[in-house]
Amino acid sequence: MKLPLVEPSLELLRENRLLIDVRAPVEFAEGALPGAINLPLMDDEERRRVGICYKHYGQQAAIDLGNRLVTGSIRQSRISAWKRAIEAHPDALIYCFRGGLRSETAQQWLVEVGIERPRIRGGWKAMRRALCARTDAAAERPMLIVGGLTGCAKTELVQRLETGIDLEGCARHKGSAFGRHPLPAPSQIDFEHALARRLMDVSGGCVLEDESRHIGVVNIPLTFWQAMERAPRIRVEMPLDWRLARIHKDYIEDLWMIYRRQYGEWLGWTLMRKQLGNALGRLKKRLGSARLARLTRLQQLAFREHERGNIQAHEAWLAPLLTEYYDPLYRHQLEKNVRTYLHVGDWESCLAFAEAWQRGTAETQQ
Repeated sequence: MKLPLVEPSLELLRENRLLIDVRAPVEFAEGALPGAINLPLMDDEERRRVGICYKHYGQQAAIDLGNRLVTGSIRQSRISAWKRAIEAHPDALIYCFRGGLRSETAQQWLVEVGIERPRIRGGWKAMRRALCARTDAAAERPMLIVGGLTGCAKTELVQRLETGIDLEGCARHKGSAFGRHPLPAPSQIDFEHALARRLMDVSGGCVLEDESRHIGVVNIPLTFWQAMERAPRIRVEMPLDWRLARIHKDYIEDLWMIYRRQYGEWLGWTLMRKQLGNALGRLKKRLGSARLARLTRLQQLAFREHERGNIQAHEAWLAPLLTEYYDPLYRHQLEKNVRTYLHVGDWESCLAFAEAWQRGTAETQQ
């Protein structure tokens, strides 16, 4: 029986169809397609044993071993998982690494229980190739980079724009020592796929925040980052008290809300204190021992006050962190890499400039 196939296309992602990834969990963790769920044909140990068998004895021996390992109640439980997912999402698609034996096996087993669903020709590999090509194509289009001191709400500005690409959102990291997200960071592949998926929705140029190539544990694809480095820039300039309020919201209020929602009051509080303390400790080389000790003491006092209901107490250590660390660091980078800015102004004027640039590039592309 010839089982149905669909061609690899980014349109499959635009349609928001459920994608059933039948690869092993270890493969899924290294990087999946956007929106996919992992319902494996084999678990990690089964895959490992079948792989060894394939290496030493060939494909048919590996297939026979796989059939012996995934049989009886194990096989039925995996078919049932696929069946439940497809009943909830009748337009679901199936894929494995290359769209070959594993996804075809899943199709065959589903046919036995009266369900026929297509697999993606070429599987994960073909779809990843298309996603990477989308990012490479975007590197050839116009870009506008938004710079500015820490606390200037550059990310929010980018998020306001239809063509804004939130790299930090894709990376689940705010791009600084204090930027780690309470939830686990994506793998490098998942970050690249999230970026490509966002770029699919942008037809002309895009607006991005000024970033180093490294954001947390992931790297911006080299070709794309090099295009960012060449792109024209604007710079947001806001007063210290305004920036301090933004930092307080990002590093304290929003972070605490996420930790509390994810882990509850006690554990969330413990984990947030640990994260912020460790982040400060990682700056020892740049701050020096004496300054680090002072900021650590102020941070600990702020947490005590926070527990008493005075959340604003964190400004005692956030203000010197801005003026003594982040601001000098940014200004040093500006001196080292002299830039010509298309526009320099407050947040609202930069947003207006970016919106006008966005309209201009859209007209050019038509």
